[in-house]
Amino acid sequence: MIIDANRHGHWVVLQNCHVAVSWMGELERICNDSTLAESAHPDYRLWCTSYPSSVFPVSVLQNSVKMTNEPPKGLRANMQRSFNSDPLVRDKFFSNAFVHVETANKSWLRGVFALVFFHAVVQERREFGPLGWNIPYEFSEADLKISLLQLKMFIAQSHVIPFRGHVYLTGECNYGGRVTDDKDRRLILSLLQMIYNPDTIDIDNFQLSQSGDYRIPLNPTRANALEYIQDFPLSPHPEVYGLHENADINRNNKETDSLIQGVLKTQTDLMASVKTSSSGDGPKVDPAFQICKDILKRLPEPFNVDEVAEKYPVVYTNSMNTVLRQELIRFNRLLEYIRKSLLNVQKAIQGQIAMIPELERTHRSMVIGKLPDDWLKKSYPSLKPLGSYITDFLARLEFFQRWIDDGEPIVYWLSGFYFTQSFMTGVLQNYSRKNRFQIDMVKIDFEVTQYEMEADKVPELGAYIRGLYLEGCRWNRTILAVDESFSKILFDTIPVICLLPTLRNVASATDDKRIADDGKPIYECPVYKTSERRGILSTTGHSTNFVMYMDLPCTKNQMHWINRGAASLCQLDD
Repeated sequence: MIIDANRHGHWVVLQNCHVAVSWMGELERICNDSTLAESAHPDYRLWCTSYPSSVFPVSVLQNSVKMTNEPPKGLRANMQRSFNSDPLVRDKFFSNAFVHVETANKSWLRGVFALVFFHAVVQERREFGPLGWNIPYEFSEADLKISLLQLKMFIAQSHVIPFRGHVYLTGECNYGGRVTDDKDRRLILSLLQMIYNPDTIDIDNFQLSQSGDYRIPLNPTRANALEYIQDFPLSPHPEVYGLHENADINRNNKETDSLIQGVLKTQTDLMASVKTSSSGDGPKVDPAFQICKDILKRLPEPFNVDEVAEKYPVVYTNSMNTVLRQELIRFNRLLEYIRKSLLNVQKAIQGQIAMIPELERTHRSMVIGKLPDDWLKKSYPSLKPLGSYITDFLARLEFFQRWIDDGEPIVYWLSGFYFTQSFMTGVLQNYSRKNRFQIDMVKIDFEVTQYEMEADKVPELGAYIRGLYLEGCRWNRTILAVDESFSKILFDTIPVICLLPTLRNVASATDDKRIADDGKPIYECPVYKTSERRGILSTTGHSTNFVMYMDLPCTKNQMHWINRGAASLCQLDD
């Protein structure tokens, strides 16, 4: 088809090239064929559409005229684009669709405005990093268009909106079809239900945000809607997206980091300028050599797993002994890898061995203070720079050494575990074996104590843990509940938490409006290993970064905290 169009001067459009991975090689061959280029008809054009993709042929990109189609930045610009695009730009579809049926017209106009507002919100939340979405999704105008077509179909049939059905189609299928993380799916449904519900139609000037600054106009025809949207601020407050004001700091940090990383990529002579440094007339010294030397001095000897196995044998009643031994094996493996890597970098600098690509990558990372990618592949998840990572790594080794020397700790440092889920499973196993329950019948309740770091004694049931942080909210130590963050304070340390194993209550597990014993609502707070929140998705729908859900009493309903992006983290980035 392409060859025929080339000969006769036709246009060819290849859509969604990022999907046809196996055919990209053939596309490159056709485009680079000099014979076709020389005999091409003057009117011949080949159009290719694609999402950003690493498999698209670079040579084709270099020899092409490139155009990008990205959603505009800002809530106002996003909504203006939607109202000025097909199908809303057509009066027959939008403004005059149900003009002769008052009830249907009211539902239609207000429903459309709410959906356009929702579409802008879900796109703008991408600017806030993990607070907005665990995974940044490419929501498009096609998602909005199909939702509007379905809305029109429903109203044409009954003159009212079947919200339950349309919310399901919009949240689970149209937009949710792109969503792979189950926490993001929970968020998209929460945002949709906040913006698009029966009150949207029934209440005049319905509030679309908690502040009341954004409302649905009384008669939102296309002209009225565009006039109303024109008064929106260029830089809206984060609350319009369901976020706390601190989210602006996260967004600015994200943009700054992106800028710095982009600048670093352009500094091709960076390594040449810092690879060697001279002091007077003395010999040239590679800074990475001294870094290796300093780290090697701080690294302890590996744990003696055999001695630990004798001191803490595997017993049926205490799974923590097994957890300890498994953790020591993992940390020994990582410790030896880091030690070997450091020694090899030193040898390569001295010319004793070849500077192979792996060592060169490690060397480059050390010079700029970055954690080497090859270490990270062998390590527990971490976003810390090199210096902070080594400090954190040594603190973890020290925690387990104290466990070996002094016995099980009163308070476990949850963030210090290599594989956090193994400890949580150990707590469940100890309880289920002691009481002869099936482990799938047991769950863990969470009770935040008054202890900040350490407790006086071991709890009668379960275990104490520490080392968790809250992002997007804080722990109010006065009312003992999740509350709004303080201004300009991004993270809050959670006091010592008591893990209380108990029998699973099937009824409460499926109730989205559970309340605590004191009447406070419960927030099912996700716990992540790092602030990135995303990882490799498993068949359960959870990512490798996800640890567990933690039920916490809160001051407002769960939907509020879902929209806030509130979550608990095992470690910070610094």
